[in-house]
Amino acid sequence: MKTLHYTLTRSECKLLWEAITSLEEKWNQICTSSDDPDEIADFGNDLIELRRLAESFSEQAVSAFGKNILTISREPL
Repeated sequence: MKTLHYTLTRSECKLLWEAITSLEEKWNQICTSSDDPDEIADFGNDLIELRRLAESFSEQAVSAFGKNILTISREPL
């Protein structure tokens, strides 16, 4: 299996974390609201893989940048 190694800055890491969590919410909503068993199966399988990625990514992000890297907020400073 081929792998990709990529170096991220703190801001890039936050952007990817936000994208991962947003996609997880979207796919979870599809799985819980769809009446199509094939759609549920497709998105459900992808959701499992996404959650595995999220777990690994979050562990590495916290290790590199600290636990606050996983805090997503659009509140003005």
